[in-house]
Amino acid sequence: MLYWFLKRIALGPLLRLVFRPHSSGLENVPADGPAILASNHLSYADWLFMPLTLPRRVTFVAKAEYFTTPGIKGWFQKKFFSGSGQVPIDRSGANAAEGALKSAKNILAQGDLFGIYPEGTRSHDGRLYRGKTGVARLALETGAPVVPVAVVGTDVVAPPGKKFGSITRPVVRFGRPLDFSRYEGMENDRYILRSITDEIMYEIMRLSGQEYVDMYAAKAKEESKRAEEEARRAERGADQEHDSSQPEPPSRKAS
Repeated sequence: MLYWFLKRIALGPLLRLVFRPHSSGLENVPADGPAILASNHLSYADWLFMPLTLPRRVTFVAKAEYFTTPGIKGWFQKKFFSGSGQVPIDRSGANAAEGALKSAKNILAQGDLFGIYPEGTRSHDGRLYRGKTGVARLALETGAPVVPVAVVGTDVVAPPGKKFGSITRPVVRFGRPLDFSRYEGMENDRYILRSITDEIMYEIMRLSGQEYVDMYAAKAKEESKRAEEEARRAERGADQEHDSSQPEPPSRKAS
């Protein structure tokens, strides 16, 4: 299988040699059976280092476009993503969120580990943002335990907006499994879903040491971009005003 070839022969040994990732709490991940690994998300490198520390395969869902691009490039792209532990979102659902949930349930039904980033997107500033309730719904509908995970240092290896930063030693911490069976049958109660999600995010925060922001990461990114654009416009306006306020040099009279 390509997944194990990449992990054990082609890619994994190189990552271990160069970055020497460290892990703790491995005993908290079930040796068999389904489990949800809910992690913070600092970098695109997270999905490389977190599975690298585990003896079991971890599967994530990815955009369907990664698996449907035509041509030779599309073929290699499909092989890489499927071989590196990712499956396409099931687009038979009404929307992407429902499709991702359906794909995740299929993975857990097979007794496998499923990796998810409750924040929904990478943090742009290193802080931990509000989790989306899909992870709670998945836990209640499947009965699978949730293992909180903190990945630290990957934003140094691959900072937001860059392909590569600098070499550091990433750390992966696995917390104790969270059991939400006491809420069985309440997967349609939005208050219960929010409570479960907040509990998961609290454990991730405790493991990662990140500052928590009670705002969705996508919204925070939009506001940050908007603020940067406004600052640039203000700076350009100040420069133009400064230029216009300068007196014109006196004209030279013909002798």
